[in-house]
Amino acid sequence: MPGFRISVVVPTFDRAGPLQRALESIRCQTLQPLEVIVVDDGSMDGTRSLVCGSYPEYRYLHQENRGVSSARNLGIRAASGDWIALLDSDDQWLPGRLAAQVALLQREPALLCHTDEIWIRNGRRVNPMKKHRKQGGWIFRHCLPRCVISPSAVLMHRSLLDEVGLFDESLPACEDYDLWLRVCARHPIAFIPQPQIRKYGGHPDQLSRRHWGMDRFRVRALEKIIHSGVLVGDDLQAAISMRVEKLGILANGAARRGRHEEAERYRSAAARCLQDRVDRGARRREGNTG
Repeated sequence: MPGFRISVVVPTFDRAGPLQRALESIRCQTLQPLEVIVVDDGSMDGTRSLVCGSYPEYRYLHQENRGVSSARNLGIRAASGDWIALLDSDDQWLPGRLAAQVALLQREPALLCHTDEIWIRNGRRVNPMKKHRKQGGWIFRHCLPRCVISPSAVLMHRSLLDEVGLFDESLPACEDYDLWLRVCARHPIAFIPQPQIRKYGGHPDQLSRRHWGMDRFRVRALEKIIHSGVLVGDDLQAAISMRVEKLGILANGAARRGRHEEAERYRSAAARCLQDRVDRGARRREGNTG
């Protein structure tokens, strides 16, 4: 459609099996993208031969293993489209995914659109809990407890990434949580309530299985956004409160495992965060009365 030059970025690492399912779901789109870029993050399986042999129309990039953030960023930098769509190699788009998002964005312009999703765990469909419910609009506070936007459901304008930056390659996990905080602090989000992707889980190479204590990385993302200068008022207070809450969870978890020095570090960080909130409130009151 005019005005929507879409580049699809597919990062992958040793997932030649599910990757074929993902790439077939792109081929089946009722609205075809401008280009598809598959970024192989150092795979040792048959990924290269699969992509180059069965999908010669797709662009294949290879790098040494640096993680999913680096792979996504490499694909985004190489993309020539104005819009970026992401698809993780273990997920699958439904045929109308891109067409539905473009149609919505033509009616309701936004810089990022995401959709609801179907969850498949260990081969069976499961229903997400209420806390995982997706929505649109100004959703920053809704994003604070956990990641509520799936990368595979995202279509975003390149200018958005020019504004907020790419995925943080220093985060081994929760890199999507970090990026969506930066986006949602600045912009409203478009949302399609009808599922447009199948999201597969339960396999052993998921990041959530490889890294214990995922809140460690969310705490880092929260610290970044708190000190970015972007947040004000209730959004800032909510982010500080969430960081304190997650530091408390980490402290309790470390204490249960007998890691008492680590637990004390988390408790001290939470105390500093609370004091920072008090100090910010005092400065704000002084400014109002000055």
